[in-house]
Amino acid sequence: MLKKRIIPCLDVKAGRVVKGVHFEQLKDSGDPVELGYQYAEQGADELVFLDITATQDNRKTQLEWVKKVAQKIHIPFTVGGGISTLSDAAAIIESGADKISINSAAVKNPDLITEIAKRFGSQCVVVAIDTQRVDKLNKVFIAGGKVETSYLTEDWCKKVQDLGAGEILLTSIDHDGVKKGFAIELLTDVAKKVSIPVIASGGAGVKEHFLEVFQKTNVSAALAASVFHYQTISIPELKLYLLQHSIPVRYVQF
Repeated sequence: MLKKRIIPCLDVKAGRVVKGVHFEQLKDSGDPVELGYQYAEQGADELVFLDITATQDNRKTQLEWVKKVAQKIHIPFTVGGGISTLSDAAAIIESGADKISINSAAVKNPDLITEIAKRFGSQCVVVAIDTQRVDKLNKVFIAGGKVETSYLTEDWCKKVQDLGAGEILLTSIDHDGVKKGFAIELLTDVAKKVSIPVIASGGAGVKEHFLEVFQKTNVSAALAASVFHYQTISIPELKLYLLQHSIPVRYVQF
């Protein structure tokens, strides 16, 4: 049985890790290189770094910290933010990232998913999808969760798989930062519609939320930020708890 993955997410703004609620009220949480190293040492399976204002600021991801992360850590990591062309993706992969994440650019130019997958392989392409309930429908949002699109979330998930995405990072804006649990119903539906791995994001507050998402949905991984940044939950503690409840995870004895 494939092991479930625990993935800390590090939202980066101006070279610093930040965390907010519903994508707002951002607070400084530390240095991305040092935090990434700490999580790798604690037993994180992968890391996701998102340069969250790159698209809004109309700039590329800053490669300096990407290179430093690649030199410092030994686990796979994904980088997203400001990637709008194949050359943008290539620059990040060549700086040491294992995968790239695209969100707004994928909606604006769906062919970009296919281009990157053909160049580097589907396993390198993570499509990040920010979703929010609007009039009882799950809608896709872009530009850091500020712009609603015409896409229904479930339909967009299926489309990105067909275009060559190797993984979906699905974040519920409604659940983001409020620590009341993942969007179980939506994650259940999406994981049934696609065959590629789905990473659950948005809402983790206690260990039980991770257990619930793995027990009730077929997601491959669970991603969180503030519970790890503020040491509400430690990764070794979480993984031991999941193992005790028969969830297969890679556990390192500390």
